[in-house]
Amino acid sequence: MTAWYCLKAQTKREHIAADHVRQIPGATVFLPRIRLKRKTVRGPAWFTEALFPGYLFARFEFETQLRQVQSANGVRGIVHFGDRWPAIPDDSIHELQLTFTDDSICTVEDPLTTGEQVEVAVGPFRGLKAVISRVMPARERVLILLDFLGRQTTAEVREDELIREGDPRRQTFRP
Repeated sequence: MTAWYCLKAQTKREHIAADHVRQIPGATVFLPRIRLKRKTVRGPAWFTEALFPGYLFARFEFETQLRQVQSANGVRGIVHFGDRWPAIPDDSIHELQLTFTDDSICTVEDPLTTGEQVEVAVGPFRGLKAVISRVMPARERVLILLDFLGRQTTAEVREDELIREGDPRRQTFRP
């Protein structure tokens, strides 16, 4: 019987381990990856990384394919606790696959910018639309301009308290 297991891989080489495990007949691999922009000496650059650095998921027949999977290039081992090798429920992997397909890479959005339309997600201004008037990156806060009680008001909020226009999470935060 096949089941999903969590494999340990060499950090920054998860994709190599995934490719080698995929070559094992009957094995299925799931490696969720993200793309994000980071600051470098030469300026901002895009990087693609595993969502869970050093780990990937594989579905295989434990009894007959354990040794093949463990010896695949790039695999350091299978997550286990003593003599217990926990299988990951299909539902958990399915939920991840709804967001991260194996073919695509999820891009982490750019930071908020001045003039961008947002909606306040939490607090007393929840549900109000606003415009970012200034980004304060050192403090991870932004100054927003919103219409409140018939006049424009500025407020300082954390970046994670705002939702971009068109973001599918907006339905989650409806007042």
